[in-house]
Amino acid sequence: MGLLKFVGKKLLMMIPMLLLISFIVFAGLQATGIDPINYMITPDMAANAENIELLRESLGLNDPFIVRYFHWIRDIVTGNLGYSIVNGSSISSLLATRLPATFELALAALILSSLLGISIGIISAIRQNGIVDYAGRIFAVLGQSIPQFFFGICIVQFFAIKLGWFPVSGRVSPGGGGFVDRFVHFVLPVATMTLAMCAVLMRYARNTMLDVLNSDYIKTARSKGLPEWKVYLKHGFRNAMRPVLVILCFRLPMLIGGSVVIESVFGWPGIGSIITQSVVSGDYPVIMVTTLLVAAAMLAASFLVDVITAALDPRVRLDK
Repeated sequence: MGLLKFVGKKLLMMIPMLLLISFIVFAGLQATGIDPINYMITPDMAANAENIELLRESLGLNDPFIVRYFHWIRDIVTGNLGYSIVNGSSISSLLATRLPATFELALAALILSSLLGISIGIISAIRQNGIVDYAGRIFAVLGQSIPQFFFGICIVQFFAIKLGWFPVSGRVSPGGGGFVDRFVHFVLPVATMTLAMCAVLMRYARNTMLDVLNSDYIKTARSKGLPEWKVYLKHGFRNAMRPVLVILCFRLPMLIGGSVVIESVFGWPGIGSIITQSVVSGDYPVIMVTTLLVAAAMLAASFLVDVITAALDPRVRLDK
């Protein structure tokens, strides 16, 4: 019951936080001075101030700021995300068609980086100052130092343009759509997103595993004559993974938000490309919804971290 109470408390705390974030997003976009009317009127309407004023009134743009904010929140809660002021498309339909592509990249990058980063980090700690350790540390430094967009441009230039092994951009070829066609489009953006996250996980996994291996209970387990593999797996790996799980949870929304650059480099039709296009065109309804979506993902990740931490360490659930 202690854990359920803790989870319920955290869920309730997310509501005012999400409302505060939504207010900041709405106020920030309003402060930019973007007038959606400028994107909606035709040259004929521009000459008729009365028609423009009628359109503004029908859209509720003449209402006070706080009234417009509460109308927006009401629409969000009821599932009406609004419409793009650039092309008139439903924002719900835009997200429905683009989110799967982003989740596809994020999930693949998360799985690959987790397997590679944690495995190499653990091996580096166990075989400290060995070849794997030195190579892993060099890779970790490079992976965290090189910007993702630069690495993406480099691998496009080499593997797509020079060698011609992979397509330059897009999710499928014109007239394509089969598994092989999707896979070859998939490889380069996933490799780019995997690099930075793999480097971070590798460093954290190595450092936490080294801390655990130097703990007293590891020495005690060895003194009892336990096999090394059992010491590493049962006592070392399990305890070393706690902080790494926290990093993993916080990387989830960053994969979605961070896909803006990667999707721009590779022409990937995901949520990142929507954010880029809406910022360039001043499509503020889309900007507000996508920003709120990324913020909600960050809150969800924070909630997941709290729940995992409380489940692993009961002291966190103490109400003090």
